[in-house]
Amino acid sequence: MRTSFNRRLSVITLILIIAGVGMLGRVASFQWQFDVASYLRTVASNRYSQIDDQSPARGLIYDRNMEILAANTTEYGIGVSPIYITDKEAAAAKLADAIGLDRTFVYNAVTSTAPYVPLTTELVSSEVAAKVEALNIFGVKLDPHPKRVYPEGSLAAHVIGFVGWEGEDRRGYVGVEGDYNSDLAGQKLITEDSTIPFEANANTLPPPGRDIVLTLDRRIQYIAETELQDAIARYGAVSGQVLIMDPRTGEILAMASYPTFDPNTYFSTDASLLKNPAVSDTYEPGSVFKIVTAALALRTGKIDINTWTYNDVRVYRYGGADIMNWDRAGHGSQTFPDILVRSWNVGTTTLAVEVMGGEYFYKGLKDFGVGAATGIDMEGEAPGTVKEPGIDLYWSDSDLATNSFGQGLTVTPLQMLCYANIMANGGLMMQPHIRLATIDGGRVIPSEPVPVRSPITPQIASTIRDIMVDVVARGEGASAKVPGYTVAGKTGTAQIPCPECGAAGGYDPDLHNATFVGFLPADEPRVSILIKLDKVTGFASESAAPAFAQLASRLVVVMNIPTDAERQNLKQQGGQTDQIALR
Repeated sequence: MRTSFNRRLSVITLILIIAGVGMLGRVASFQWQFDVASYLRTVASNRYSQIDDQSPARGLIYDRNMEILAANTTEYGIGVSPIYITDKEAAAAKLADAIGLDRTFVYNAVTSTAPYVPLTTELVSSEVAAKVEALNIFGVKLDPHPKRVYPEGSLAAHVIGFVGWEGEDRRGYVGVEGDYNSDLAGQKLITEDSTIPFEANANTLPPPGRDIVLTLDRRIQYIAETELQDAIARYGAVSGQVLIMDPRTGEILAMASYPTFDPNTYFSTDASLLKNPAVSDTYEPGSVFKIVTAALALRTGKIDINTWTYNDVRVYRYGGADIMNWDRAGHGSQTFPDILVRSWNVGTTTLAVEVMGGEYFYKGLKDFGVGAATGIDMEGEAPGTVKEPGIDLYWSDSDLATNSFGQGLTVTPLQMLCYANIMANGGLMMQPHIRLATIDGGRVIPSEPVPVRSPITPQIASTIRDIMVDVVARGEGASAKVPGYTVAGKTGTAQIPCPECGAAGGYDPDLHNATFVGFLPADEPRVSILIKLDKVTGFASESAAPAFAQLASRLVVVMNIPTDAERQNLKQQGGQTDQIALR
């Protein structure tokens, strides 16, 4: 018995020693904050606090006159925690009346055994939420949801863009909302909030995103959109664009596209209509592109515009292609200005093939920026396209001929207007931009005009500009005249690629894209305009040019641009007409 007792005592003693060592170890872990202390803190943190990330109010968007174009509001989801509601019948009646719901439905919600019951399936306005909050019913929860609103509806929709969702975060898409999303969205604020009832949390809100002031003028944008819609209806186009810029600074004053959409309801719009065709869609510009070819030809130094002539034949055969003028006729001896004034395809082909040659011509196109994006601060810009000899497999000699009059290469409407701005601005192209300033709290960060390229000399730009004046004064752009003002411009009636049409050369036999680009006053340009009408049956001289005249006649009034006579009188009195600016 003694042996058995001793054996049991030894076992018990060993167990007590092991238990004692374990307890001492746990006590030590508290002192030196080993895993137990960390564990307890983590448990307490998870139970009594939570991490919350708060999104700031999105920055606002204004036009250049501080008219608001994009703002914020808040909508609410409403729900109840039935366990906290004491007088359920009275609460149901009040909530039903405030929200506009069926009383029986609300009563069933507040008498439910569920911990939480949503009352609204759709978000309600802040006005409805205010009525509910005024009831002061404990157990009713208002769940705020920020919403972007566009008070002008579809005005400048493609320029401004819209705000949608990317996962659980809101972000901007298209135009300014897309390109300046980081500035507008601001930075989230991450806080640790207590879940203990009645324990105060820091009422800290993240600073709002930055505001963006656009170069856009709301009045000019409205004129551009209404005139575009009128032109589309009058000339039977299916779509179109109008761009208005200040060629001296690169500022976009208006950018209109049709069809358009309402950014407030972007989700119900066909996705193909959401992108901005003025910067995202490319097209073959046609004869309006001849101003680029003519400028490059003068840059060679081989042409004296007072003496140079060429033989304008009915058919110019080159590279397996038959090049003909728009009237399918030859006109014998023609001068350099005649090429633009009468818009002769044979003339620009002669310049490209016989005066410049392929290497020089395509180098010149690169200098103008053809085939590259402008870098405008708007989301979704597309580069143009141009095939080059020795680089592109499918380039042929015939491309040199057709590229000279804007066929077989593509540009965006914005790029084409920028090429015209080079002629208007003394050979210098300014960076096109839509941001006038950024407002960060109390700090205003203005944009600065930036020159990006100078492919031709001021003298060449002046020569092309003078010929463009002749285009309007006595040529194919005569219907673009604006009473009291000297206008420089160029028409472009471009064939539309249509491989399925079965027409010769793969172009639509009946429909064209009509473009007119111009600026005024020609000697001191204040504004440059491009009008593009898609799929019309006539020439640009019969559609885009008169549409330009009607638009410009309204524009000079809003922009306070003096007539030629008024500017001449001001100069005679010692005034500086080049300082007159948009009011």
